[in-house]
Amino acid sequence: MSKRPNFLFIITDQHRADHLGCGGNKIVKTPSIDGIAAKGTRWDRFYVANPICMPNRASIMTGRMCSAHGARHNGIPLSKEHTTFVELLKDAGYRTGLIGKSHLQSFTGLPATNAFKPAEGLTAPSPHLRDAKKNNRHTPEYDLEDITRWDRPLQDRTDGDFYGFEHVEIAADHADRASGDYLLWARKQRADFNDLVGPENALSHNGINAPQAWRTAVPEELYSTNWIADRSADWLSKRANDDAPFFLQMSFPDPHHPFTPPGKYWDMYDPDKIELPPSFGKGKLPPIKAMQKAMENGSDPRDNQSPFTVTEDEARAIIALTYGMITMIDDAIGRVLKQLGDLGLAEDTVVIFTTDHGDYMGDHGLMLKLLLHYQGIVRVPFIWHDPMSPTNGQIDLGLGSSIDIAPTILARAGIQPYNGIQGRDLNDSKPPEAVIVEEDSQRLMTGFDRPQRVRTIITENHRMSLREGEDWHELYDLSKDPGELENLYDRPEVGHTRHKLTETMLRRMIFLQDRSPLPAYRA
Repeated sequence: MSKRPNFLFIITDQHRADHLGCGGNKIVKTPSIDGIAAKGTRWDRFYVANPICMPNRASIMTGRMCSAHGARHNGIPLSKEHTTFVELLKDAGYRTGLIGKSHLQSFTGLPATNAFKPAEGLTAPSPHLRDAKKNNRHTPEYDLEDITRWDRPLQDRTDGDFYGFEHVEIAADHADRASGDYLLWARKQRADFNDLVGPENALSHNGINAPQAWRTAVPEELYSTNWIADRSADWLSKRANDDAPFFLQMSFPDPHHPFTPPGKYWDMYDPDKIELPPSFGKGKLPPIKAMQKAMENGSDPRDNQSPFTVTEDEARAIIALTYGMITMIDDAIGRVLKQLGDLGLAEDTVVIFTTDHGDYMGDHGLMLKLLLHYQGIVRVPFIWHDPMSPTNGQIDLGLGSSIDIAPTILARAGIQPYNGIQGRDLNDSKPPEAVIVEEDSQRLMTGFDRPQRVRTIITENHRMSLREGEDWHELYDLSKDPGELENLYDRPEVGHTRHKLTETMLRRMIFLQDRSPLPAYRA
């Protein structure tokens, strides 16, 4: 039997596919990530199962759509009843570690904004009967990532098994607001660390002024990106003399907003040299018009998780700061890859790079994510380098999805997937005719009078998004309109295409219906 491979799974947060040098970006410097792609394969058309953190991370962990695992949006943790691919690796003898962002459970500690409310005149059911599923994920075992209760390391509060990870060191939240185990460490390094974080303690901005952007006083060596790299390198050093194979997930909270690259990374890129996306300011959809109006009259706070529109100067500044965050991550990855080589582990380690979703980053004048499934938020990077089967910069143009990561890793490890896994082995199967993206929002956002439920289909040439309860939908011909500027949905001449896409979507959704549990008997 051949030696089982190790895995280094690198994941960033809110990182567009084209915000890498190997993804075609001519400005951002990412030599370490580009080096992985140069030795392996980069999937050019890789899509999220859901364009939000918690749901898509749960889909990565389970190889299943959100409609199957139930973590439909932020605020719903991944149930301990759902099997993860990391559990299978651990069960097969792998050492498993997670260092950095997890976000498989909520970390704010804030109550739900749309809590269950019975209709007037009806008797409310008991709390344990108010949901269709009795195990409603509200017990203490789902509060482990709550930063308001993080008084000691997560490792000390688990039994050595956190969704399959036997070792965990977590950085919750984002940018210079990162918390969790990282914050416990940072406060030990500097007793005044709390006086370094947040906009109230920010250094001079050097002329950069944009929403959710401040020049953090946290020095580079104490920033979460460096902590994650250092802790990952330390964990790897313990594997050098270990005969068991390992799986390490090195998970960076950046380049997610707020935009606070530290030290030299703050002004590494000049906003004046940043080109705006071709679609900037060209959004015609109802919510984009509403966000533009809200920016003009000052009614949109632009300081939360909801998308918002920006001016040209704001867009350039935010993109430049995001590039700084990305280059800092790339430098950190470079150090860990060097450590992997110095330890003699590189030749046996599959290196994987991806992210949980993208960001509008100025597309159509928007920032952040949610609501609209433009390519900037649903198309993400995916890179696979297997030193035992190098592919030397190959580019795969077939459709891939976040749900494909789990079965691809399991296949390479020689492990049979569990019943109900919905993805495919990217290295040994044909791409599907289409991929599906799901989104179920949990709150109202500018331009909408109700939480949104959206289903998107992406094929070789088209993207179509259908909304529950709205009188408008979207259809774009990506082969002719890659910027998604012309919504063709209501045009009579594309009726045949729309009908064909609708049928393809239905067939794909039938394929993705749950096949778990297995039958116990033959009835």
